[in-house]
Amino acid sequence: MPPFLYALACLLFIAIPAMAAPCPDWPTERARAEITALQQQIDIWDDSYHRIGQSQVADELYDQSRTQLSHWRGCFNLPTIDDPLRSAGGTVRHPVVHTGLEKLKDADAVGAWLHGREEVWAQPKVDGVAVTLVYRKGHLYQAISRGDGVLGHDWTVNARKIRAIPQRLRQAVDLVVQGELYWRQEGHVQADRGSMNARGTMAGLMARTNLTTQDGIYIGLFVWEWPEGPDTLTDRMVALGELGFADTLDYNQPVRGLADAERWRDHWYRTPLPFASDGIVLRQSRRPPADRWKARASFWSVAWKYPYAQAMAEVRQVNFKIGRTGRITPVLELERIRLDDRWIRRVSVSSLKRWEEMDIRPGDRVAISLAGLTIPRLDGVVLRSLERQAVNAPAVADHHLLSCWQPTPGCESQFLARLNWLSGKHGLALPHVGPGTWEKLLAAGRLDGLLDWLTLDAAELANIAGFGERSSARLLASLGSARQRPFHLWLKALGLPPTAQARLGGSWQALAERSTEQWQAEAGIGPGRAAQLSAFFRDPQVLALRETLHTAGIDGF
Repeated sequence: MPPFLYALACLLFIAIPAMAAPCPDWPTERARAEITALQQQIDIWDDSYHRIGQSQVADELYDQSRTQLSHWRGCFNLPTIDDPLRSAGGTVRHPVVHTGLEKLKDADAVGAWLHGREEVWAQPKVDGVAVTLVYRKGHLYQAISRGDGVLGHDWTVNARKIRAIPQRLRQAVDLVVQGELYWRQEGHVQADRGSMNARGTMAGLMARTNLTTQDGIYIGLFVWEWPEGPDTLTDRMVALGELGFADTLDYNQPVRGLADAERWRDHWYRTPLPFASDGIVLRQSRRPPADRWKARASFWSVAWKYPYAQAMAEVRQVNFKIGRTGRITPVLELERIRLDDRWIRRVSVSSLKRWEEMDIRPGDRVAISLAGLTIPRLDGVVLRSLERQAVNAPAVADHHLLSCWQPTPGCESQFLARLNWLSGKHGLALPHVGPGTWEKLLAAGRLDGLLDWLTLDAAELANIAGFGERSSARLLASLGSARQRPFHLWLKALGLPPTAQARLGGSWQALAERSTEQWQAEAGIGPGRAAQLSAFFRDPQVLALRETLHTAGIDGF
């Protein structure tokens, strides 16, 4: 059920994590302003889609935004007065109105709906645009867009250019069918590729006044209803196939309980299909006479949508992670959301420049998806909070290759990154030493410098929470093994800039005596890297570390 095309004015049950969130702690004036702003944004999306056939936002983000609007109105006891289909209606009356679909939020809701029902069938919920096709004596007479369910636009001219629409039936009959026009996609797997804006593509094509015959070749038709046809769904679909409508019976499967519904939902979600789909439709085989239908959600059919490929999440806080080299990466702390089978609480913005361009603040709502089905990815800002909270970002000039050798205020993140690099696989590769180790030692006030752990002993560890006798012994053994690591690993551990194929030799003194020009003469080292290497060996903080290692008797220093 396209969110723009069905009767969204009725109560819909949409499963999104945002609904679990508490009501905003806003004064009444701000609540009204935020709700008004969200309503205006949705109005813009509606108008763009219905009037000019352009989808400005992904369908699932639209659904979530509308549900968010309903949630806020409920929080502040404000009435629902908007009409999402006010710009959808046309001038052509449907012979039989289009009903809508209630969206069931989860398996429990599906099980409850199925309870006591007989002769239920499942269909893929094709992601396209709905249409009414009218035939007179077997010839296509008229095609009407869904519009508001009662009135639509005349699509007849374009429909005559769509190969999948039978222009002449195999029998000279009068009939009206309802279905979905979709953009053909070979072997489309919804779980892997999502909808790929298939609905927006179709809306844009059908909004044209000059649809080409070539475009018509790539448009498919899925007929899902014959309002005045035979009493049972199987009889209707068999008869439609005999009349010349393809893909009727194959995509209808019997459902005898929740397990069947779950099986077909998962099957069509992960199986190659010729169209995008965003869920399944469950419908009873028998339904009331067509003259009793209303342009609202029917009681004999419902939708159960697939897991969201994108979810909308509220930004609670903007933090800044600073890496060993001084790179600043903004990280958004989110009101937790569920994507697929994962709970997402934070997402990286990837770079300070991108965060500045997107201007993300607490209270904004962003779109999140999963890259490679596992890694949270920020796709963009969906809605902006009217109240723009100040966010203090670290100064770029304060963080670089030679900054933050101590955990001074503002340097904690980069200092910890240096320690993690030192003990990790790129440095000394110390077993049983990880980020948690350094965080505990730092919290205990035991690390005022990068190499303070060299003198750590059992008595000190015994007074630090989180270290038992066994773990303390294991940690001390691991830290002690660092003294036997070779000189070149210690250089990497300290953060020596990459040296390509340069000869490093076996002593600090020899490397420190090299000039910038001598570094640049080494294979694979350019002017910029040569300057970094020269600066590294002359930096006062690095020289102090070298002195510490020399005193500790580390080879090469």
